[in-house]
Amino acid sequence: MKTGRTALAGRIAAHPRVTPFRRKVYEALLEVPRGYVTTYGALARRVGCGSAQAVGGALRSNPFAPEVPCHRVVASDLSIGGFCGCREGAEIRRKAALLKAEGVRFGTDGKLSEAGRVWSWRTDGHAVTQTLRCK
Repeated sequence: MKTGRTALAGRIAAHPRVTPFRRKVYEALLEVPRGYVTTYGALARRVGCGSAQAVGGALRSNPFAPEVPCHRVVASDLSIGGFCGCREGAEIRRKAALLKAEGVRFGTDGKLSEAGRVWSWRTDGHAVTQTLRCK
């Protein structure tokens, strides 16, 4: 029997509109645990892409949300960033609510309250990356 994550990875791989780049982004995002966030730039580096905007584009068309938790990606300044292609309004309130339910809070300045909530892919002092062209 497949685990939930393995089954989801299979669905991601089989989806007709998911490019190899989007697949890498979605799979890497599955590594960010509940209660943590990462940035668009860190996620881009994780998949070997230099473009945070390309990652944002992949997340904007995420057909697996919230199973592939795009709400766990924030801006490099640790503000909430975008969600579902929006930078304000109901979608951002929904992103904030999803994060709050996971224990992630933002201060009155709009920035992440606890720096310890930022997920890192560093192991043994070396960044873990995979090379894949951004598309």
